[in-house]
Amino acid sequence: TFQNDSVVAGGGAIEMELSKYLRDYSRTIPGKQQLLIGAYAKALEIIPRQLCDNAGFDATNILNKLRAKHAQVGEATSC
Repeated sequence: TFQNDSVVAGGGAIEMELSKYLRDYSRTIPGKQQLLIGAYAKALEIIPRQLCDNAGFDATNILNKLRAKHAQVGEATSC
């Protein structure tokens, strides 16, 4: 981190952001493709859920807070 000023998100932040993007995108398309993309978006949330479970947090509560944060423009956080 001292040599490179870039920040790499962790703790499931990337997966939550991808899940949000895919859920939003799935609402714009019709048919079975919408269901498939929605299911993939839900599957991406398994990673942060497992991280929360492993850390001893209430995964449902944390994921709801993460979804709310990711819904705000410019807010990308992790548990």
